[in-house]
Amino acid sequence: MSDYRAPLADMRFVLEHEVGLAELMQLEPYRHADGETVDAVLEEAARLAADVVAPLNRVGDQQGSRLENGEVRTPDGFRDAYRQFREGGWNSVPVAPEHGGSGLPWAISLAVQEMFTSANMAFALCPLLTQGAIELLAAHGSAEQKELYLGRLVSGEWTGTMNLTEPQAGSDVGAVKTRAIRQPDGSYRIKGSKIFISYGEHDMAENIIHLVLARTPDAPAGTRGISCFVVPKFLVGADGRPGARNDLRAVSLEHKLGIHASPTCVMSFGDNEGAVGYLIGVENSGMRCMFTMMNNARLSVGLQGLAVAERAYQHALAYARERRQGRPIGAAAADAPILFHPDVRRMLLTMKAQIEAMRALIYLNGAAMDRVHGAGDDAARARAQGLVDLLIPVSKGWSTDLGVEITSTAMQIYGGMGYVEETGVAQLFRDARIAPIYEGTNGIQALDLVMRKLPLQGGAPVRTFLDQMRALDAELARGGADLGTLRPALAQAVQALGEATGWLQAAQAGRPEDAAAGASAYLRMFGIVAGGYLLARAALAARRALDGRPGDQFLKEKIATAAFYAEQILPQGTALLGPVTAGAGRLREVALETGA
Repeated sequence: MSDYRAPLADMRFVLEHEVGLAELMQLEPYRHADGETVDAVLEEAARLAADVVAPLNRVGDQQGSRLENGEVRTPDGFRDAYRQFREGGWNSVPVAPEHGGSGLPWAISLAVQEMFTSANMAFALCPLLTQGAIELLAAHGSAEQKELYLGRLVSGEWTGTMNLTEPQAGSDVGAVKTRAIRQPDGSYRIKGSKIFISYGEHDMAENIIHLVLARTPDAPAGTRGISCFVVPKFLVGADGRPGARNDLRAVSLEHKLGIHASPTCVMSFGDNEGAVGYLIGVENSGMRCMFTMMNNARLSVGLQGLAVAERAYQHALAYARERRQGRPIGAAAADAPILFHPDVRRMLLTMKAQIEAMRALIYLNGAAMDRVHGAGDDAARARAQGLVDLLIPVSKGWSTDLGVEITSTAMQIYGGMGYVEETGVAQLFRDARIAPIYEGTNGIQALDLVMRKLPLQGGAPVRTFLDQMRALDAELARGGADLGTLRPALAQAVQALGEATGWLQAAQAGRPEDAAAGASAYLRMFGIVAGGYLLARAALAARRALDGRPGDQFLKEKIATAAFYAEQILPQGTALLGPVTAGAGRLREVALETGA
C-alpha cells in the first residue's frame, strides 16, 4: 500500500477560494488566529497523520481490537499514536478558548480531521465521537458538568461516546427502553443495554464519558420521553479525578466487515446496582441534546467518505503509474503504465473530480457553521444556519455513497490485485461501507433533506442556494473561453434541480409518499449539481489566479477538472429529474409483501 500524503494544495485552495477563510478569520471568535497559525496547524497535522497514524492503518485492520477479561485492547501502536495526538492538542482545534480549545474555525478543523481520517479511519473515530460529546456538553451541560468533564474531553485525556442504539431501537430512537431511575441525591441509576457503541471501551484514555439516551419511569412515549445522561466509566470526584468504577461494561465486540481497529461495543449499564448517571438539561429533552451531537457527527461521517476516497485515489494513482500492461491505443510502447489507457485515466479523473467536489461541499458546510457562531447579526446567522441545515444531509449522504463508489473504483484500477488483501485497497473499500449506514442511514438523510430541510424558513435556504448557482453563469460568461464549456451543463443541471425541488415541495402537501419515493434520487442529484457548481467556482478562481501565475499547473488542472466534471458527471445529475419525479406508484405494483 502506498504512503498517504495530505493534499495540502487543494485543501488550501478550497479554504481560500471556496470557503472564504480570510473573511472567516475576521469574525469575532476567530480573530486571535492568523494565516501563519493556520499554515502551521495544517503542516503539523499532515506530518503526524502521514508519519504516525497512517502506518497503523494496516496494523489495525489485521489485529483489530480485542476484548480480554472485560477490557478492550487496541492494536499495537494505537495507544502511543493517541498519546501523540492528545499531546499535540488536536482534539481542541475547533473548541472555544473558554473551554480550553484553540478556537479555530470548523473549516480548518475539518481539514485537520480529513487528514487523520484518510490516514486511519478506525483511529479517527475515537476523537470524532469525543468532539460530538464536547459540542453537546458545551451547549446543554450545567456549569458543574462543564467544569467536571469538558476540560479533560477537550484535552483528549478522556474520550466520549454516544449511546443511542438498542437491539429493538435502531433508527427509531423513540423505541429506546433503557431506564433511568431518579435518586434522592439528584443522580439517576441507569439500567439497559446499547449496541454499536464505537470506542465504548478501550485502553487509550483514562476515562470514557458516555452520553446515554434513557427513559425515566413516568416519561411520555416515543421521542418526547427521551432524556440524556452523562454516565462516566469511572465516577468523577469533586476534584475532577476518576474514582470508583461505574456499573457499566462492554460485554462483547462486534465482528465487522471493516474498521476492525475501532472497538464497536455492546454495552451493558446497571447489571448490579445501576450505573450512576447525571441528567443533562431537563428530563425529556434528550433528543434536543442529542441532535447537537448528531449534526456534528453527520458532517464528520460525510468527511469520512471524502477522506477514505482520497486515500483510495492516492493508492490507485500510484499503482496506475507503476503497473505496466498492454499497449494503450495510439501509443508506441507495448509495455506502458496502465495510466495511459483511456479507461483507467477516465476512472482516475472521475475519482479526482468527485473528491474535489466533496471537499468543497464539506468545507463550505463547516464554514457555514462558523458563520452561525460568529456572524455579527441575527439575519446573517439565520442564513448561515439555513445553509448548514440544508447541506448536512447532502454532505453526509452523497459523500459517503461516493466514498464506497470511489474505493470500489480504486479496486477496479488495481484489477485482480485489488481483490487481494495485501495490496491494502480492499481494506479501504471495507472500511468505507459503514459510513452510508451509521449516524442515520442515507435513506434517512434523503428523507430529512426532502421532508424537513426543503420546507425550512418557507423554502428560503434552498431558494437562496439555487439562486447562487444560477448567478454563477454570468461570471463564467466573463471568465474566458476555457470556462465557457462549463456553462451549458451547469445551467441544465441547475434548471433540473430547480424543477425537482419545486416538484417535491408541491408533492409534500398532498402526496407525501411520492416525495419520499424520490428522496434518495434527489439527494444524489443535489450533491452532483452542488459539486458541479462548486468546481465551477473553483475554476473561476483558478482562472483569475492564473493572471498572476500563467504557468501554474495546479491552477490549470483545477479548470480542467471542473470541465471534466461538467462533461462527464453533471449530466448524471440532470438525468435524475425523471427518477425524482416518478412518484411512488411503481413501488406498489410488485407484491413484495407476499412474493418470493
